[in-house]
Amino acid sequence: MLVLRRWAVAIKPSLWKGAKRLLMAVLLIIGIAAFWTGYVLWSMASMPDTSLPKQDAGIVLGAALWQTTPSPALKERLNRAAELYEEGKIRSIIVSGGYDRPDSQLTEAEGMRDYLLGRGIPGRVILLENHATNTYENLLFSKQIMDEHGYRSAVIVTHRYHAVRSLDIARFLGYDHPAAAPMDSSVLMMSWHKSRETLAYTKWQWDKIRLRLGV
Repeated sequence: MLVLRRWAVAIKPSLWKGAKRLLMAVLLIIGIAAFWTGYVLWSMASMPDTSLPKQDAGIVLGAALWQTTPSPALKERLNRAAELYEEGKIRSIIVSGGYDRPDSQLTEAEGMRDYLLGRGIPGRVILLENHATNTYENLLFSKQIMDEHGYRSAVIVTHRYHAVRSLDIARFLGYDHPAAAPMDSSVLMMSWHKSRETLAYTKWQWDKIRLRLGV
């Protein structure tokens, strides 16, 4: 019994030191996570509205269709692209997005094209990218369309919270000085979308490392 008591007394300082190290590690991780989250949210909020030079194409990143009609958020992106075309800032509009669901009647790109036609945008300037299922594919496949048409410059049309990651992906894919035409939304619940996008941006940083390493 005496031996057990001595062992317990001897092990307590060791346990306390281990617990203290664990607590410090947890606090460090929480601090890093808080700093990173703050940085990402600041980057989203501070995305500037810069004056755009003329670009070969505007790339509209897809979002949900409501059956065959663009959702209100997607309409915001499409209206911005239409304004850029009408102002003479872009020569063509690339609409990018595949099927939302297996039972979808149209790809996102087809729904976006129909909406733009209804706004009076000529069909000859609308180019469809019908296969992308995420932002990386939106920009990868749209770049292939740009290369096919000899386009050198592009502006990415998406919401402000989404533009930070989109521009980073475009630079990674070798776009030549990509630009963005970001917009705020009057229809989205921004607290949800910014939180979700913070996680998506963090995941993209890891994906970028894996792609560079060829994993």
